Amino acid sequence: MKLPRRQFLCLAAGGLGLPAVSRPAWAQSYPARPVRLIVQVPAGSAPDIIARVMADWLSERMGQQFVIDNRPGASGNIATEAVIRSPADGYSLLLAMSANAINASLYDNLRFNFALDAAPVASIGRIPLALEINPSLPTKTVPEFIAYAKANPGKINLASTGTGNPQHVAAELFKMMTGITLVHVAYRGEPVAVADLIGGQVQVMFGVLPSTLAYIRSGQLRVLAVTTKERQAVLPEVPTVDEFLPGYEASGWYGISAPKATPPEIVERLNKEVNAGLIDPRTRQRLVDLGCLIVGGSPADFGRFVTGEIEKWTKVIRTAGIKAE
Repeated sequence: MKLPRRQFLCLAAGGLGLPAVSRPAWAQSYPARPVRLIVQVPAGSAPDIIARVMADWLSERMGQQFVIDNRPGASGNIATEAVIRSPADGYSLLLAMSANAINASLYDNLRFNFALDAAPVASIGRIPLALEINPSLPTKTVPEFIAYAKANPGKINLASTGTGNPQHVAAELFKMMTGITLVHVAYRGEPVAVADLIGGQVQVMFGVLPSTLAYIRSGQLRVLAVTTKERQAVLPEVPTVDEFLPGYEASGWYGISAPKATPPEIVERLNKEVNAGLIDPRTRQRLVDLGCLIVGGSPADFGRFVTGEIEKWTKVIRTAGIKAE
């Protein structure tokens, strides 16, 4: 049976209006089932613990479980692609990390473009690094270290926990800005790298400050500077690298991303709740205790930050000729 033209047009017009009406209603009911927060690193690591702190908060606030799904491997690319290829419905999220910005130029054959294929949701925080040396080196300041390295080219070993990781590229940026030569030694894991730095097998490392603070305080390591723009409350007397090399900044960072086409209403809801967690005294303190410098902000703020990080590390990686192993 054919519908009268007027009735057909009315039904068609009503159908066109349905998405505009139903999407906000659907977003308001989000989440209606558990949400996966996929983490790029193994359980028990610092990023995993940070993810679990946020998952606890979001579960409490949003009335559904935010379940941690650890997908380590390929420097985080396995987890990242899993989220990017997931339905864009808010039920698969990624704990985004500084590795995502580095990997964008470190790997030539990625099957995704993080800047284009991931929707920024919220920034959580940053983790400061520190320029740390074995106390046997006769240097106590950044300028003294630069002068010593220039006088001893190729004789200073630089530790990192892997080629192309945040510690490595932070050191390469330092080398670019100072013109010094350091011999890179990549370790499989921070404990071994720190042990060899203390033992003198390597002489310098851009260490993760929360992980090496105890060794600094005990005198087993000497810290010359922190890599953030601001001095750190835990070591207020230690200068920043930027005080000697204006424009230098390097840190690890964490945030939440989603598949590209995730409805903006869901992104905004998640952003609101993450930011609420960052100012909640208990949740905030848990993150601070893990060494997190709280950031927060809008999805657009996080997106601009990630774009800037990709641009910065692309320049460093290409200049230094770093290749993924």
